[in-house]
Amino acid sequence: MQCSWKAVLLLALASIAIQYTAIRTFTTKSFHSCPVPNPMNCSLNQETESADRLCDESPTFAYNLSKKTHVLILATTRSGSSFVGQLFNQHFDVFYLFEPLYHVQYTLIPKLTQTKGSTDRRIMLGAGRDLLRSLYDCDLYFLENYIKPPPVNHTTDRLFRRGASKALCSPPVCETLTTIDIPLEEGDCVKKCGTLNLTLATESCKDHGHVAIKTVRVPEVSDLRALVEDPRLNLKIIQLVRDPRGILASRSETFRDTYRLWRIWDGTGRKPYNLDVTQLTTVCEDFLNSVSTGLNRPAWLKGKYMLVRYEDLARNPLKKTEEMYEFLGIPMDSNVERWIQNNTRGDRSAAKHKYGTVRNSAATAEKWRFRLSYEIVAFTQNACQQVLVQLGYKLVSSEEELKNLSISLVEERDFLPFW
Repeated sequence: MQCSWKAVLLLALASIAIQYTAIRTFTTKSFHSCPVPNPMNCSLNQETESADRLCDESPTFAYNLSKKTHVLILATTRSGSSFVGQLFNQHFDVFYLFEPLYHVQYTLIPKLTQTKGSTDRRIMLGAGRDLLRSLYDCDLYFLENYIKPPPVNHTTDRLFRRGASKALCSPPVCETLTTIDIPLEEGDCVKKCGTLNLTLATESCKDHGHVAIKTVRVPEVSDLRALVEDPRLNLKIIQLVRDPRGILASRSETFRDTYRLWRIWDGTGRKPYNLDVTQLTTVCEDFLNSVSTGLNRPAWLKGKYMLVRYEDLARNPLKKTEEMYEFLGIPMDSNVERWIQNNTRGDRSAAKHKYGTVRNSAATAEKWRFRLSYEIVAFTQNACQQVLVQLGYKLVSSEEELKNLSISLVEERDFLPFW
């Protein structure tokens, strides 16, 4: 049967339409990022896990075209992380956020059981990774899912430790200041800047060349693998570690109620029967697992991971800071060097604030040796021996050796990042 020219034309047009629809569908799916789960409706059923797995394993074509470096300072409480965070906060081209995962933890914890089991941890980590990914993309609106009470018109006065971020306390985010004003102290930021406008904060983030975030709420570097392998990010992790004996001493002094039983043991010489040893052993286990992953040099961490001991940074702050910036591929500016000079020779009164960063850094690194009894030190060494050896911290075998500051308890080690 002969086809009329009109029929041929209609078939041709239909064919073109079908091809266009197929191409459009393909490209839309290829560039579409994985949906972000609602933090208030986290589901751990098989369908969600399968969808997440498919989402993680599917190829994506959205790459980090901005060339921003995304920095994550991975640490634990009382390991010197506030100090390290300021080394990047002071850089003129770094947008820095202090502990944004605080809001995830304190929004989700009331909805989770108190057992802190693996299921709860998976929910926390999943929500935390989603928030980090959004913040590195300068989507600060995503924080509104977790800030309580919820921001109104994208403004809030409840962002945790806003004053620790220079960018959030400077123009244009702080509209009451001008560029010639002296940078605000943390305690003055909220008073003088008023509520935080997340729209202005988002724009400020986009105007900076790099984004740095500090967190003590991710246990191990392996928990960050999905972010490291995300081609939309240029994520580099600086893991900060400290002698667990020093961490225990610092926490006992800073969090006096939480660590009350440790202080009773230290003061009386008698170990309480109900002492929560997981306050110590969890730190050591997380360090051991995370550092083992990093030092094993898996391919997915190549060029993405640097291990820094707090003690090395405290003794040579300028040298170690230069090494960190070299690892990141970011030129270190004079603001950072000036801040180091002004904040590593502090007197005793300047270091009283529990999150303060002004201190005699070299003296602080060894101070724990006079805060803990030898009995507690020996207990810590027994519980954490594997990670102490792994990180190059020497064990002591007597009270005299513990108090003798002429004997360094930190071996010379060179934990260089691998490329």
